Amino acid sequence: MKIKYNAPVILTYTLVAIGVLIFCTRSLLAAYFTSPASLAFTSPEFYLRLVSYIAGHGGWAHLSGNLTIILLVGPLLEEKYGSGKLLEMILVTAIATGLFNAFFFSNSLMGGSGIAFMLILLSSFSNIRTGQIPLTFILVSILFIGNEVISILKIDQISQFSHLAGGIAGAGYGFLRGGKR
Repeated sequence: MKIKYNAPVILTYTLVAIGVLIFCTRSLLAAYFTSPASLAFTSPEFYLRLVSYIAGHGGWAHLSGNLTIILLVGPLLEEKYGSGKLLEMILVTAIATGLFNAFFFSNSLMGGSGIAFMLILLSSFSNIRTGQIPLTFILVSILFIGNEVISILKIDQISQFSHLAGGIAGAGYGFLRGGKR
C-alpha cells in the first residue's frame, strides 16, 4: 500500500498550521499569525495577516479541535469541488472574515475556526439539486446558529463572529456553486 497526498489544500494547510504552532514563539504568533485588529491598507503586513491568521492557533487543543473538523470534512469537499475552488473558498472566507473583524471589532482573530465552519455548512450541500434546499443544511444551520448565539452570551476567548462568518461563507458558496466543479 502506498500513502497518497489525497487532499493537497487540506493537507498543506494542516502541515503549515502544525509547523506554525511548533516553531513559532508567542511573539511571532502575535505579530504574523493573528488577523489585523484595524484596517491598514498601506501596510503589506496587513495583507499577509488577512490570510496567515488561519494558520496560527493558541495551543494544541485549539489546533486539534479545528483540524478534527477540517480533516474529516475537507478532503471530501476538495474531491467534490477541486483543489483550486476549495483554496479559493478558504482564502475568500479568511479575507472576508479578517476584513469584517478589523472593521467592526478591535481584537485580532487566530485560528481556522471560520474555515472549519465554512466546510461544515458547505458539506451539507453535497447533494444539492436545482430548486431544492437540503434538509441537512437546514438542520446544521439551526444547530450551528443556535449554538453560536448561545455562546455569544458567554465571556470567553472564542470569536463566535468568525464561526458565523465562516458558516455564512460556506452556505453562500454552497448556494452559488451548488455541486458544480
